[in-house]
Amino acid sequence: MVLSCLSEKSQREKEMQDCKSATMVDAPGYALSRLFRSFDRDCGSFQKYILTYLLVAKNGNLLREVGRNLYEKELYMPSLEHAGPKNKRPAAKSQPGGDYSDQRSNDCFLPGLHDDISLDCLAWTSRSDYPSLACVNKRFNLLISSGYIYKLRRQLGIVEHWVYLACSLMPWEAFDPFRQRWMRLPTMPCDECFWYADKESLAVGTRLLVFGRELTGFAIWMYSLVRRDWSRCPLMNLPRCLFGSGSSGEIAIVAGGSDRNGHVLKCAELYNSELGSWETLPDMHLPRRLCSGFFMDGKFYVIGGMSSHIDSLTCGEEYNLQTRTWRRIRNMYPGGNRATQSPPLVAVVNNQLYAVDQSTNEVKKYDKANNTWNVVRPLPVRADSSNGWGLAFKACGDKLLVIGGHRGPQGEVIVLHSWCPEDGNTGGAEWDILSVRERAGAFVYNCAIMGC
Repeated sequence: MVLSCLSEKSQREKEMQDCKSATMVDAPGYALSRLFRSFDRDCGSFQKYILTYLLVAKNGNLLREVGRNLYEKELYMPSLEHAGPKNKRPAAKSQPGGDYSDQRSNDCFLPGLHDDISLDCLAWTSRSDYPSLACVNKRFNLLISSGYIYKLRRQLGIVEHWVYLACSLMPWEAFDPFRQRWMRLPTMPCDECFWYADKESLAVGTRLLVFGRELTGFAIWMYSLVRRDWSRCPLMNLPRCLFGSGSSGEIAIVAGGSDRNGHVLKCAELYNSELGSWETLPDMHLPRRLCSGFFMDGKFYVIGGMSSHIDSLTCGEEYNLQTRTWRRIRNMYPGGNRATQSPPLVAVVNNQLYAVDQSTNEVKKYDKANNTWNVVRPLPVRADSSNGWGLAFKACGDKLLVIGGHRGPQGEVIVLHSWCPEDGNTGGAEWDILSVRERAGAFVYNCAIMGC
């Protein structure tokens, strides 16, 4: 027993010495990354921040300064769920993302820590906590409202995927899969025509774009994750509906669709969420509407759709962003889709393409080498009953999501099913139930996944 205790004590001392050495010798960002990777994934983001803060602060005499500053500064975080400013002391004047090398501990985000390290801590915090963090003090509020923290997250490779959903009995809501938390978005200030008309949605960067029609014509409403409000988005150079679209990081591409007169289009446009502007791209080989778009292997693809009101398309097209050229891929979507069907239900996970076969209620995987499709597993819901409408099939990180309505004794609910393709078919036909949203209706109107 004594030997065991001595061994454990020696191991703990060795781990603390390694941690101290890493903090003193290595770059702060590297040491911080090592600390974060050592924590279990189930550890809450606020606990992760506190542990990291204390471990980094252990270096030298900094711990005593931290203990003193925790009581002297305006920082007050007993719980992020109820965070708020403790006093009325003025906030720092420096801007987020600036050079903090000359600032002292009395003018920093976290007492006793250099701002570069503090920002890394905050970047690793779950973005579910950002509204609460913004209430800590004025400087935190400025950091969150500036959007800089999301740019830093992109640089560090930190991505959280949220589901944005609008259903028949539920306005727009956001769902955080990791925290299992639903959050209602503010009411969209659109006119009644836009509210009841068919809409399409797309998440790009930290923005959710919703396309539809108002009394005066096509309109795009944009929800900003940073500002947490709705505003009008500039219209495309050629406004349209029933187009294919996909996003990658800060850019999105829309292709095809129908104009206000019903003409089928073959033009495409790129949206840059950083600039808030649209750029016209070269035309596709064929016009198409009711098609689907996606990014895969760094290229943009469009498959399926109709070239007219009666002619279905089985080919796909690939757009190379480097050469700005389109390549036609024959028989990429065999069978096509009828005018009564929804656009192809497709999703890309780890650069692998999956699609829903609406006639057989199966999920298929695309074989890039042979340009063929193979069945991987059955759907957890039926898609044939409504020709694919009212159902969402999306990629959420490394998982596939199937979101559909269910009518039961307790009324209509929306069920979020998930499955990780990397797990293979060992689970049979079973999907995991990620969440059940009650009193939401049984029809999914719009769905978008935002990763940032």
